[in-house]
Amino acid sequence: MPELPEIVNLARQMTGRLDGKHIIQVELKQPKCLNMPPDRVRDRMIKKILGRTSAHGKWLFSRLKPKDNLLLNLGMGGDLRYHKNADMLPEKRQLHLTFSDGTELTASFWWFGYIHVVSDDELPEHRMTSRLGISPIDEEFTVEKLSSVLSGRRGAIKSFLLDQKNIAGIGNVYVQDILFRARLHPLRAIKTLRESDIHALHQSVRDVLNESIKLGGLRYERDLYGRSGRYGFEHYMVAYRPGKPCPICKTKVKKIRTGSTASYICPKCQKR
Repeated sequence: MPELPEIVNLARQMTGRLDGKHIIQVELKQPKCLNMPPDRVRDRMIKKILGRTSAHGKWLFSRLKPKDNLLLNLGMGGDLRYHKNADMLPEKRQLHLTFSDGTELTASFWWFGYIHVVSDDELPEHRMTSRLGISPIDEEFTVEKLSSVLSGRRGAIKSFLLDQKNIAGIGNVYVQDILFRARLHPLRAIKTLRESDIHALHQSVRDVLNESIKLGGLRYERDLYGRSGRYGFEHYMVAYRPGKPCPICKTKVKKIRTGSTASYICPKCQKR
């Protein structure tokens, strides 16, 4: 499932390659992915100019000039792909845009993807994105902001980080090493965090996500051109490494259950 680094890279590629392209044909194949009937989505996209794309959490926001927005979410996994004239298109696709220069864009979801067209006026009320929390790579994501968002919260720190209403874009892959680098147990109660813990967590979030962004995202995810990311197993510190030595103290990494998800921790470096 793509997380923030993969979405950020797709957004940057889409802006660089698709900004200014004129949509002349729209194909939609799965109505349940849409936020309105297919004919209405098609009518609001056809003949529009695709503008800049930005990332917020696990969503892509593409401008549909003059006043609409195309919102894409790849769900539990999928491919967003740019095609030149001679390229073979994926057989199973939920979205297929053809541009006036003959190039094309397809979106293929494996599970739970979304294609929504939302006007500027509708954006503040869009039920799936209007309550997203702050993006952890934005300038506004400061230590003070993180401290404010954490203030008064109950529960465990991992659950907090995975809740998209708090911080948007972190999933179960990146959260493992984020917590390890901050020396925080995933079940650590938020109310017990010290100021130094919050500083460490803020730095860790920035470091892990930006490192993956620079490497093009996770190795098993693909970019706009079908290329795999370069952030792989060798970059993980404790994530998905049960039984391997902790890179700090050499204690064996342990896999534990944390609610509905698995977590990977160093029992010595991440004391509860």
